[in-house]
Amino acid sequence: MPLLKEIKQNIWLIALVFIYIVVNMILTWNEFYYLNFLPVLVFFVFIAFTRLDILFFIIVFLTPLSIQLIEFIHSSPVDFAIPTEPLLFGVMIIFLYKLVREGKIDHRIVNHPVSYAILFYLFWMFVTAITSSMPLVSFKFLLAKVWFIVTFYLLAIFIFKKTENIPLFIWCYALPMVFIVLYSIKRHMFYGLFDKQAAHSVMEPFFRDHTSYGAILAMLFFGVAGIIFKQGKNFLLKSISWIVLFILSAGLILSYTRAAWISVLFSFGIMIVTLLKIKFKYLFAGGIFILIVFMGQRTEIVHKLEKNKQDSSADLAEHVQSISNITTDDSNLERLNRWDAAFKMFKERPVFGWGPGTYTFNYAPFQSSRKKTLISTNFGDRGNAHSEYIGPLAESGVPGSISFLLIVIISLLTGFRVYHEIQDKKLKQVVLAYILAFITYLLHGSLNNFLDTDKASALFWGFIAVFVSLDIYYLHEKETNETGSNSTVNKSTN
Repeated sequence: MPLLKEIKQNIWLIALVFIYIVVNMILTWNEFYYLNFLPVLVFFVFIAFTRLDILFFIIVFLTPLSIQLIEFIHSSPVDFAIPTEPLLFGVMIIFLYKLVREGKIDHRIVNHPVSYAILFYLFWMFVTAITSSMPLVSFKFLLAKVWFIVTFYLLAIFIFKKTENIPLFIWCYALPMVFIVLYSIKRHMFYGLFDKQAAHSVMEPFFRDHTSYGAILAMLFFGVAGIIFKQGKNFLLKSISWIVLFILSAGLILSYTRAAWISVLFSFGIMIVTLLKIKFKYLFAGGIFILIVFMGQRTEIVHKLEKNKQDSSADLAEHVQSISNITTDDSNLERLNRWDAAFKMFKERPVFGWGPGTYTFNYAPFQSSRKKTLISTNFGDRGNAHSEYIGPLAESGVPGSISFLLIVIISLLTGFRVYHEIQDKKLKQVVLAYILAFITYLLHGSLNNFLDTDKASALFWGFIAVFVSLDIYYLHEKETNETGSNSTVNKSTN
């Protein structure tokens, strides 16, 4: 009788499920498989309305495994990462709806200097999307930026209020990356483990090229290393962390991404400077001295660079040496070609630029025939400006470039301030590791730009969210609690 009562109460739900099963069986028999995804979609919708934090970590886990739609549908007029970008769009809508409906917008987040910089960045991108040479492309580009920032920055700040979620963020990204590295190494072995040409494609379809793959591995290298020291005396977790770090390091080496290697070495230098507590004024004076020497010897330096004829090579030492080859290395020369085109575009539209996301479609006529390389095309249809700093200059003018630099500078200042003020030693190590991971991308961004992808955006905005969340919910609340307890002590003493 209780069972019959339950059936009567849920008769419409049971009927709906039965109809779905029958219809799906018929469609599957006729080779139409898309309805099989409906239960997955219902699951994600349910999670989104009940536990948005769980959905956040699911998205982070799926991000390294995402594949561009164009890999499946070559004639698709639009391209986005599946399944992550549709999920990001849904999370953006639901999260903003909840904020407006519940009216629980934390003004400390909105009023944080990093948030001001991001708002200026998005505002100017909106303005330049209106004045864009291709408005449809620019507004699509802007929309993607918004769902990256809303999920990986704004939502993440709330999630990182629980400090145990901060290392979980890296774990959710690193574990699927271990699978991708092992998959890439297995494909590598088919061609020869140290085959440089194979390194450009063994990570497909998860990554389009080895440079973005290397950039992510460089960030994860420090992210996972920071977690290792947080494990304390837990032998099992520490062993797993070391194994993960070893696999990621192997992937980084075999990626043959010179910019990633340099960024890791540079971050190690920053780590030494930070741990030695060298004062900023000495670093600033040293930087000015190096700049003066460089400016005085720039002609001789250029001549020496032009004498370097070492091309990219399967030999690791020769591959590193090819970094400074600006005479015969096609990869380096193509970057110079893209930057030259970007500066020419900037000179023509210095304030509003050509529009966010439009560099790829506009740079072809700005290429100089004498600067073209074997990998250049007359149509200019192979990628972007190869710089997170020069690209915005061409697409959004001077204000666009300044807005991105403001985000970078203020985020770094916030990160270092949190690191110096935080008292928990284990959490302090994690913060330093995330700062170093963030710096690897900042250096990498001078030679490549991947923030229009979900894979790089998840970590980039996620690290910034860690700094801001700790600044607001850890340091400030701790100061408030200490002030309150001191007041109580004073009152009781009086």
